[in-house]
Amino acid sequence: MTKKGNNLIYSWKKIIIILNNYLLKIYKGASKMNIPFPIKDTIDSRRSARSYKMNDIDIDIVKSIQDFAKSISVPFEHNVEIKFFKAEPTKELYTIMKSPPLNVAFLGETDIVSISKVGFVGELIILYAQSKNISSCWFGHYKLSELERLMPHLESPDQIKESNMGYGYSKGVTAGRRAICISPLGYYEEGGLRIMDRITKKTSSYKRKAIKELLVNPNDYNNIPDDILYALDLGRKAPSATNSQMWRFGFEDSYKTIIVAMPIGYKHFKWEHPNVDIGICACHVWLGLIDKGYNPNVSVKEDSGRAVWRLTVL
Repeated sequence: MTKKGNNLIYSWKKIIIILNNYLLKIYKGASKMNIPFPIKDTIDSRRSARSYKMNDIDIDIVKSIQDFAKSISVPFEHNVEIKFFKAEPTKELYTIMKSPPLNVAFLGETDIVSISKVGFVGELIILYAQSKNISSCWFGHYKLSELERLMPHLESPDQIKESNMGYGYSKGVTAGRRAICISPLGYYEEGGLRIMDRITKKTSSYKRKAIKELLVNPNDYNNIPDDILYALDLGRKAPSATNSQMWRFGFEDSYKTIIVAMPIGYKHFKWEHPNVDIGICACHVWLGLIDKGYNPNVSVKEDSGRAVWRLTVL
């Protein structure tokens, strides 16, 4: 083949590579455009709030949150249901604090994978609300009878008896769809915090373990690509019951696949359903990958009595 022919083939190969890279950037960027809030800033600013002003949220903000809940899109099948409901300013529902006017419930089936999906999907609602300066807090130990009064959802009044001493939907897997968790939605009222809450807020609520402490194999740390570290950093900032941070990160396929799960046999001293928290963490990792321009494949399955999430970059 002549030198001119070789140059022509080389030029075409170069053009194909440039086009492939261009199309890949478009493909990766498409997913990011579906997230209607600044990912890192929203995650960094979000805090669990346990004191609220009793004011109604601006109607336009409420509508935007409700519209987002209806249009939410995630890269896996699920049947999580989002229900908004009103509550009186009493301590009947949350017991440790007064309910603001607007609240949200996250409903689903009660198997391990389903409740973990509730955590993933529900956290997107929580973060979207945060981007509108609306505070929130995941509650699994709500008063079930009061929730049923405010938002009828149980198939039978007898299901109230399945709660743990009246709080939460059940101690374990049960029949039907339940309100896995709920959250207040409202404007934060710092002056309403109890003294103990103020101490907790300043000393432990914001603290997060270092990424290396959360790795299944700490020796992986120095080999993890920067984009994956970025996603793990957002993952470690996820809220969890009593700030336990029970998730651990593992890897497959030369760090192209991130595994998010609890250690086998993990039991929380208080919260019966920590797989919800694992779903929340997986959501943060997913958002971190999107923020870096990826469109990751996401899957979850039950393994050894826990939800195991896999997020693979393409």
